Amino acid sequence: MDSTLTLGAHLAVDLAAVTLLTFGVFYPRHRRRELVPAYLALNVALFAVVAGLGTVGGDGGLALGFGLFGVLSIVRLRSDALQHQEVAYYFITLVLGLLCGLPALDLPVASGLAAVLLLVMYGADHPRLFAHDRRAVITLDAVCREETALRAELARRLGEPLGWTVREVDYVRDLMVLEVRYRQPEPSARAEEFSRRTASRRTPEEARRRTTRSRTLAPSHPKETV
Repeated sequence: MDSTLTLGAHLAVDLAAVTLLTFGVFYPRHRRRELVPAYLALNVALFAVVAGLGTVGGDGGLALGFGLFGVLSIVRLRSDALQHQEVAYYFITLVLGLLCGLPALDLPVASGLAAVLLLVMYGADHPRLFAHDRRAVITLDAVCREETALRAELARRLGEPLGWTVREVDYVRDLMVLEVRYRQPEPSARAEEFSRRTASRRTPEEARRRTTRSRTLAPSHPKETV
């Protein structure tokens, strides 16, 4: 009975942690709905397997080994469709299932470690942290052989380049493909004022269409004959 209550308490902590991570941190920031069930399924599945192996094994050594294998195997999930921060959420999800699924680990210790993981992920992926840093894959219609010329071209097109990786150089078509990490320049006051004026300004054609549409939709009142 005590083992069942302990397992239920660990499960409650795990579900609370992964729910807060997925719906409170990840989805509001990245809006990747297709990854939400993947995170939840991985977490609960790892918790179930680790908890079951820990109960059978007694000391939890087999469960710990399986959990570490599951955490390390996440490297194989890296692909172009997943960003680095999304892989980090995979790690945190699996580690939460591993920590909370170990029956030999005390509940306060598991809860404290889960809270530390959540706080670290919340701060590391905060939108205000390096808010102007961007990453893009661009194709230049020229092959720059000098680093100074390439840096100047990237700065003119994107912003201050922090670093880049050359993916492809084509001398036949005279182009090169780069993955660029750059800092987006802050908009000037004049640009912000121009954006506000452009958004609030209507062309005469749009105003005429709006007036015509309002006249068309206005109800007609029949004249009374006396």
